[in-house]
Amino acid sequence: MTEFEENPRQGVIVYLYRLRNSKQLRKFGQIQYISKKMKYVVLYMDQADVEGNIERLKKLKFVKHVEPSVRPFLRVEYSGSEDGQHYEMTEEDREKFKKMKSEAK
Repeated sequence: MTEFEENPRQGVIVYLYRLRNSKQLRKFGQIQYISKKMKYVVLYMDQADVEGNIERLKKLKFVKHVEPSVRPFLRVEYSGSEDGQHYEMTEEDREKFKKMKSEAK
C-alpha cells in the first residue's frame, strides 16, 4: 500500500468573456470559485502543470486573460523576537498611545 503524497497546488485566475463556457475549464483543474459579476474563475491545479495549462487556456476563444497566483512563492514565516512581539514602540509612539488612552477616558 502506498502512502498519500501531497502535490503542491497553485491557483490560476481565468477571466472570461462569457460565463457559459466556465464548465469547460474543469478539465484543467478544480474550479474553486466563479464570479458572476466580474466574470472570472479561480482554478486550482498541480503546480507542475501550471505553465502548460496557462498556455492552453490562453488559446481558448472564450478566455480573455489568465493570471497565475503568486501565493506559493510568498514567504509566510517571519522572524521576530522570542516573545512573539514583532513591533517595538518608539518613545514617540508610547506618548501618543498614552495621550489617546487618557482622551478616551
